[in-house]
Amino acid sequence: MPDLTTNAPAVDATSFAESTDAIAASVSRVIDGKPAAVRAALVCLLAEGHLLIEDVPGVGKTMLARALAASIEATVRRIQFTPDLLPGDVTGVSVYNPVDREFEFKPGAIFAHIVIADEINRSSPKTQSALLEAMEEGQVTVDGTSHLLPDPFLVVATQNPLEMEGTYALPEAQRDRFMMRISMGYPEAADEALMLRQRDAVNPLDALSPVADASQVRALIEWARMVHVSPAVEEYAVSLARATRQHPELRLGASPRATLQLVRAAKVWAALDGRNFVIPDDLVTLLQPVFAHRLIPARTSAASRGHSAGDTVAGIVQSIAGSVRVPLATR
Repeated sequence: MPDLTTNAPAVDATSFAESTDAIAASVSRVIDGKPAAVRAALVCLLAEGHLLIEDVPGVGKTMLARALAASIEATVRRIQFTPDLLPGDVTGVSVYNPVDREFEFKPGAIFAHIVIADEINRSSPKTQSALLEAMEEGQVTVDGTSHLLPDPFLVVATQNPLEMEGTYALPEAQRDRFMMRISMGYPEAADEALMLRQRDAVNPLDALSPVADASQVRALIEWARMVHVSPAVEEYAVSLARATRQHPELRLGASPRATLQLVRAAKVWAALDGRNFVIPDDLVTLLQPVFAHRLIPARTSAASRGHSAGDTVAGIVQSIAGSVRVPLATR
């Protein structure tokens, strides 16, 4: 892979592996026995995507986001989404300054490198929509003026898929802006027992110190971008997306944004594996977390989405992965 020619810290294959291993190890000190979840968070960070963690309470959703934030020396803000949260609380507002007789922009909580959107589905769709421009374009527009967000920028959102009272389902436009959706799941018995012994009187987050800063993360992002994707693999990604749009059991298939994010995530996945090229297996591995939350079954209403719909979609995605022809020459 070629050297980077930016002002960011120099990165090569060795330093990329060392830096990403250090971040993953730091997060894993808090999130016991969940390497797949830790890797997914790292992929979203380095692929310039956003992560939706959807699971029952108490399994470490917010802890994962906070551990990732604590492992990087960058600005971090946590937004507790509640029914009375206003869009201006997220994006910021213009306030009149009587001394200068001008309006001044007061940045909202979204102005940070890593934003933890806790229980995102507890706020109204109007407030949720305040994230749309930020997550897609890295900026917010208030009173006709656009304000750039810090770079890199990552939203890690959490929600409980079972509790419906007092919540608002994420609209399709919002879900489509999350690169990946994952579930934490309950820990294994040994990991839960270890947690009891280690965290009886100590908060593991207090022991974490940053192992990278924002400029280093930016350099890692640029390095991952250089991973090669052959035309055959690109065509395979498009075929996977088109298969969801043509599937008779799906009312809504994967968007072009989903195809783009699948390839971006696959580049980081390959780089984390020490490769400078993407293989079809990278796309297949990432298909469920990247595609599934964007798809809507044909026979499931928006009001009745839940685990049954999720199981249906998961099965469809799996069948698509097995039915679309895999390219032979990929380098």
